[in-house]
Amino acid sequence: MNLQQLRYVHEVARRGLNVSEAADALFTSQPGVSKQIRQLESELGIEIFTRHGKRLVAVTEPGRAVLAIAERVLRDLDNLQQVGDEFANEAVGRLSIATTHTQARYVLPDVIRRFMQRYPQVKLELHQGNPRQVCEMVLDGSADIAIATEAIAEYDELVMLPCYQWNRCVVATPRHPILQAAPLTLEAIARYPLITYDDAFTGRGQINKAFLGRGLKPKVVLTAIDSDVIKKYVEMDLGIGILARMAYDPAEDRKLGMVDAAHLFESSTTRIGLRRRAWLRAYVYAFIEGFAPHLSRRMVEAALAGGGTDPGL
Repeated sequence: MNLQQLRYVHEVARRGLNVSEAADALFTSQPGVSKQIRQLESELGIEIFTRHGKRLVAVTEPGRAVLAIAERVLRDLDNLQQVGDEFANEAVGRLSIATTHTQARYVLPDVIRRFMQRYPQVKLELHQGNPRQVCEMVLDGSADIAIATEAIAEYDELVMLPCYQWNRCVVATPRHPILQAAPLTLEAIARYPLITYDDAFTGRGQINKAFLGRGLKPKVVLTAIDSDVIKKYVEMDLGIGILARMAYDPAEDRKLGMVDAAHLFESSTTRIGLRRRAWLRAYVYAFIEGFAPHLSRRMVEAALAGGGTDPGL
C-alpha cells in the first residue's frame, strides 16, 4: 500500500468514478490508475468500487470507509507540506480564495490590496462560483478559504466563522414611484416586476421568506447570479431590483435611485468556511483577520480544533 494508490482512489471518487478524468488530473495513464486501484483492493482483500465490465459504477460499503480514511491521510499529508513551507518560507506561498461575485466585487478589493502590500510574495488566486460551488472548492482542496453568505452552514466538514452582517436595498430608475414610497413596504414592492438574485445566491432565502410571511407572491421577471447584471436590467427599466446594500454605490450607479430596505428583511451573515482540522499558514490567518478583524488567530485555531465557540458579531 502506498500514498499513490490512495491518491488514485480519492481522485477517481472525486471525478464521479471517471477513471479517464482522474488519470488526466493526475498526469498519468488510465491503465496505470486502474492497475494501482486493483493492487490496493488485492492488498486490502476488498472491492472499493463496484464494476460493470471495465466501468466503475458505484462505491462499495467498505470502499466508502477506505475513501474516508484516504481523504484524511491526504489532508494530513497536505498539512505536513504546509508546516514545512511555513518554516522554510514564512512569507512565500499561495492563497486560494473561493467566493461569490458580490463578495469579490464589492467587499474583497480593499482587503486583497492590503494583503498584497503586506505579503507581496504570496500568490493570490480568486475563484468565483455560487455558494455551494464555493464550499465544494474548499472541500476538494481547490481553495483554502470559502467566503459566502449561503450554504456554508450546510457542510459539516467545514468550520463556519461569521464575519459580518448585511441587508438589502431596492433600486430603480430615478423617477420610479417605488423610490417615493413612504414607508417602503413589501406590498409596494410586490406591485412591480422584480429583478433579483438567483435562488442559490446572496441571501435570496431571506427575500423569499419575507414575502411568504406576508402572503405575497412577488412578480420575479428576471434572476441573475450577480449584482451588476441586476443593476443593468433595472437601468433598462425592466423592473425594480432587490440588491445587497453593499452593491449600490451612488458614485458609480448614477442611473439608479436607491431606498434602504433593511426594515423589510432579516439580515444575512457572510461567513468564512475552512476545512476542519486544516493547518493554515500564518498569512492565511492574517488574511482572515484582515477580512474580519474580530477573528483572531487564537479564535480561528480553536474553531479548527473543535474547541472554539461562535465568536459572534
